[in-house]
Amino acid sequence: MTLAIYNSLGREKQPFTPLHPGMVGIYVCGPTVYGHAHLGHAKSYVSFDVVVRWLRQSGYRVKYVQNITDVGHLSDDADEGEDKIARQARLEKTDPMEIAQYYTRSFYEDMDRMGVLRPNIAPLATGHIPEQIALVEALVKSGHAYEVNGNVYFSVESFPGYGKLSGRTDLEAVQSGARVGVRSEKRNPSDFALWKKAEESHLMQWSSPWGMGYPGWHLECSAMSMKYLGETIDIHGGGMENRFPHHECEIAQSEAANGKPYVRYWMHNNMVTVNGTKMGKSLKNAVNLKEIFTTINPLAIRFFILQSHYRSPLDYSDAAIAASTAGLQKLRETRQRLQGATAGTGAMNVAPFRERFTEAMDDDFNTPVAIAALFDFAKALNAALDRPEGLDQPSLGAAADLFTMAGVDVLGILEHDSGSIGNGAGDRQRLEGAMKVLMELRSAARSEKDFATSDLIRDGLKAAGIEIKDTREGASWSALSSQ
Repeated sequence: MTLAIYNSLGREKQPFTPLHPGMVGIYVCGPTVYGHAHLGHAKSYVSFDVVVRWLRQSGYRVKYVQNITDVGHLSDDADEGEDKIARQARLEKTDPMEIAQYYTRSFYEDMDRMGVLRPNIAPLATGHIPEQIALVEALVKSGHAYEVNGNVYFSVESFPGYGKLSGRTDLEAVQSGARVGVRSEKRNPSDFALWKKAEESHLMQWSSPWGMGYPGWHLECSAMSMKYLGETIDIHGGGMENRFPHHECEIAQSEAANGKPYVRYWMHNNMVTVNGTKMGKSLKNAVNLKEIFTTINPLAIRFFILQSHYRSPLDYSDAAIAASTAGLQKLRETRQRLQGATAGTGAMNVAPFRERFTEAMDDDFNTPVAIAALFDFAKALNAALDRPEGLDQPSLGAAADLFTMAGVDVLGILEHDSGSIGNGAGDRQRLEGAMKVLMELRSAARSEKDFATSDLIRDGLKAAGIEIKDTREGASWSALSSQ
């Protein structure tokens, strides 16, 4: 089976063929950095992290670009309202650069804790003002854009393909424009801003051919994606809520400027709900990641997200998180048991489980089915290890390779050292040395029927985040997954 991707442009699964053999360019809309990351951000960036990981696992050289929006995203998500960064700067009585830098660092801290790989390139909107001005100039010159009183608008009527991604009709586009308070200076209510005139008090503004101003929100992604990935890119990702107007406007301005298809495969992740209700800051139910991480292992959140397909909604609840935490712990325990097993004479065919995992990932990155295959593998592995003959070295090696490929390299839900205690080889070595001594002391106590000492060691280690399990093969230990 070859990789198939659900293309929002066409609304169907399509075989994936990159523009250049062996290479993939992917652009994902990054965060607007005016607040701490929430679960909606986690859903999007964990989902696309797995997309990138699987493409690399499949042998592609991937160039991953994810922008940082630090100017131009207005409070109404259209052409009206206050810039979100500037508004936050005003509220915190500081300047926009400090706001953007502070929340950018915060964003990456949270993504790092969930194992989200950094993009190859993370361009800032404010760092690409010349490229954005050049794109606007090209659109004005070709007749696709016009200037009025220092504002520059894209003429939707000049681009017949407007609406092909979202399916919006001209009437719906006009109504959408009317709802956000259309400027009378627009030729058409559905025209959108490429460049905005800045008042003297505006905190972020740059010199341009049309006077002092700042770029529109939609402009930055076109300018930066084409700068780093070319005029036609393989994959563009983002939230489903961005299909209209943001991505529709990207298509219009990019294809009008270049006369070429802008994106070959559009991918959109679905939203997050909280106990069945749509999550949002205005509803005061947005789940802040930093708050979640005080009680829940970030990798348990990652595992929770991947148990839902990226195109499906994700419902956050205490029960769902508890189930994910328990499920992840079972996988960790099985992997640790495998790592501690000694070679026997039995055999296990791992290939069917690898094939099931691969087929699921090739089917539009179907992580829930891939995870189900991994659990079935773990169940079969435990059964094989329970048998008196155990598993021979080739079977143990193949099982370890599958755990590493699926759980570590692709899904990113298991650590390379299979535990969360210790941050490096030296730490791990010292921990294992200390645990060896404690396990020997406990074994000696049990042999002498000194169960009080045995239980004291067990309970003390559990309080420190280490669980001991007694099996027919002997005692084993593993790090608890709570934090």
